[in-house]
Amino acid sequence: MTINIAGVVGVGKSSLCNIFSELGYKVYHEPVFDNELLEKFYADKQKYAFPLQIFFLNKRFEMYKDSVKHNMSIMDRSIVEDRIFAKMLRDQKELTQKEYDIYVELFNNMMEHVHPPTIMVYLRIKTENVIERIKKRGREYELDQDPKYWHDLNYNYEIFFNEYTWSKLLVIDVDDIDFVNREKDRKYIIETIKDNLKIPQIKY
Repeated sequence: MTINIAGVVGVGKSSLCNIFSELGYKVYHEPVFDNELLEKFYADKQKYAFPLQIFFLNKRFEMYKDSVKHNMSIMDRSIVEDRIFAKMLRDQKELTQKEYDIYVELFNNMMEHVHPPTIMVYLRIKTENVIERIKKRGREYELDQDPKYWHDLNYNYEIFFNEYTWSKLLVIDVDDIDFVNREKDRKYIIETIKDNLKIPQIKY
């Protein structure tokens, strides 16, 4: 039983994973905290885009291999979402076409060994609300980004999930949902995911 939580930066993926950890799920968090390479990327995307994409792809594949050992696991961003970032960086000329081709070849080789999750949960949000959440959490390297970067990222996420067919997909609009601080919203999102998983043993 694997849940992948998808969504743009700042949408609440990690917080939702933490909620499910309280329900007995093994959580695989995205390696962003104290990630020196990520900070360098935000300072110089053209120089660090390729090594960062390879770093994240490798880490997500490692997490996937470990997750199959557990009956219930939840992923803070899925391996397939890496393609969204790589394509956007290629389109913006931060990745060269050759780097992108190498990345895609490696991605495809890895995906031959990756099974779809039980469900993909896409947390949809308006870009202006993402920017407000990014401001609240206060990571300096994110605050320094041009708002256009977040608009482009959200746009690319929408395109990707409008065409998504890899697994069962659940889309939840979270613009007006605060599942961290409001109990009714927390219950709503748990029940919504539970109903789509059809797992009666989840309790809160």
